[in-house]
Amino acid sequence: MRIVSLVTQKGGTGKSSLAVSLAVAAAESGLKAVVLDIDPQGTAEEWYKRRTAEAPAVHSISWANLSSRLYRVSQQGYDLAIIDTPGADGHAASEAMKEAHFCLLPVRPSFADIEASKVTVRYLSDQAKPFAFLLNQCPTGGRTSRTSNARMALQLLGRLCGSTLAHRSDHVDALASGLGVTEFNPHGKAADEVRAVLQWLTARLRKLDAIETADDEAETIPLRAVV
Repeated sequence: MRIVSLVTQKGGTGKSSLAVSLAVAAAESGLKAVVLDIDPQGTAEEWYKRRTAEAPAVHSISWANLSSRLYRVSQQGYDLAIIDTPGADGHAASEAMKEAHFCLLPVRPSFADIEASKVTVRYLSDQAKPFAFLLNQCPTGGRTSRTSNARMALQLLGRLCGSTLAHRSDHVDALASGLGVTEFNPHGKAADEVRAVLQWLTARLRKLDAIETADDEAETIPLRAVV
């Protein structure tokens, strides 16, 4: 099972909406996905209560129980666990970053969001934790300079997801309906963008798998074979 944490030090960046929509898109692609909601606001949990379909599952838990719950769901055959975190620095975010194989940082194209992300980046860099920024809620209608400027600024701080999410009403409406955006409007632009983010994310996770496999194989090579 691969674990992805959505983390930022600022609220309102769309973590919860992204978490559930990514989980739905993952389930539609054939993966068994679960969302672990450690945000006290419980947005993902409330979304699940409005939902009729059982998958993807959402578990609302305390950050202190995150490690044990991750172990439990890993034994239940899940392929992907997505952790939704509070929009603040603290124990919950730190625990989510520690447990993750990969961290995704949703950031709006604003100076305040980019500045707030630097605390998270320092922690992830110190822990040598793979991560990427995801530009979210980007303006539409040709107002692209703000997004372009944000992209350049974020690329100086770390890796940037190859896809972006625009500010579209489908995200808000899907969340209110207990649906993922790919269910709410399967042929809409918002759905296409979420699928593109999932495709990029799963490709990154496959690369991490390949690196870990290569490292494990290198450790098992007899000394005489490399002398």
